[in-house]
Amino acid sequence: MKAKLLDHLLGAAFVTAVLLAALLVATGMKRTAERTEADKTRQLGDLSFADLHDPFQRALLEDAANVFYPGQYDKNKATVKEVIETLDRRFSDKLQGGNTGRRLTMRTLLELLPMYATFTLIYLVVMFLTYYGVQTIAVWRFCRVRRAPAPSTFGGYLLLAFKKTGMVTGSFILFCPAYVIAYSIRTSINTDTVVFMLLLAVLSNGLLMVYANKFYAFLVAESRKGYVENAVVKNLRNGYAPGAADGIAVRAILRPFKRFDGHVFGRIFDNARFQYYSSIKEQASFLISGLIIIEMALNIHGYLNYEMLRQMLYKNYDIVIAIVLMIFFTVKLTEAGVDLFIHAESKKYENRD
Repeated sequence: MKAKLLDHLLGAAFVTAVLLAALLVATGMKRTAERTEADKTRQLGDLSFADLHDPFQRALLEDAANVFYPGQYDKNKATVKEVIETLDRRFSDKLQGGNTGRRLTMRTLLELLPMYATFTLIYLVVMFLTYYGVQTIAVWRFCRVRRAPAPSTFGGYLLLAFKKTGMVTGSFILFCPAYVIAYSIRTSINTDTVVFMLLLAVLSNGLLMVYANKFYAFLVAESRKGYVENAVVKNLRNGYAPGAADGIAVRAILRPFKRFDGHVFGRIFDNARFQYYSSIKEQASFLISGLIIIEMALNIHGYLNYEMLRQMLYKNYDIVIAIVLMIFFTVKLTEAGVDLFIHAESKKYENRD
């Protein structure tokens, strides 16, 4: 376990070092570009009094440049054009506000922390809802397959076809990308709410169905092992009809923390869930990627990922990298937490008879 935690720490340190190195390179390139622009502006002197969008004054400036720098007419013309573009950009930045030229300071970090707290809370809630949904869908499907008799009449086949059509239609929605759903209903309902973000994160991008299918595969694999037959011999309940005395009640399937005491499915479920724990690390990465896409697609102001997109447009790369590191550390903490939990659970299994 210590080796795994050391791997997480080394991985976090390596990524942090790479991002900080990228920040130094980007900052150096930005400062070089700013110095180049400043040098070109100073080359033509103080132009604050001139209206360079006036054709006459612009032509006058080009003539003055040709006088001071003779023999390079094309270069002087290009320099004047670049200076005008630089001055226009500076004026535009001032109109857009002070956020265009921000730097990573303690004040900036304090402004980012509430956004990060909101992002983390949404992430944890969606993670729990997805974890619950994955188990519930997989268990429901397993029990339904075990108790469903094969159709023997035309009406039975017709009902089965209707159910399959509904499942396929629902799968199209569940596998649909979040931004497609967001843009398709954005004009009809208010999507700038946390509740809508939670629903979209849980029900889109195929996250729920992909991992529900994985959990179901673990259940099927466990149900074929020898200990299941031994449990049946020991007179444990092994029916799956919800109303039967030896079956599994619907409330047992729907409860948040599932237990199936006295039923052979209890051991099947516990073993499948233990195998599924490792998938949570992969699920967390996909979930965070989906949250980033959702926040950017909905253009919700005041949220962490929209702020990252905004700072990227302003080329405030130090703030962008700070946000990226916050998100990255969330993933690493999840992975380390899952490894610690699996280690603790494995000791329980070692002590089990």
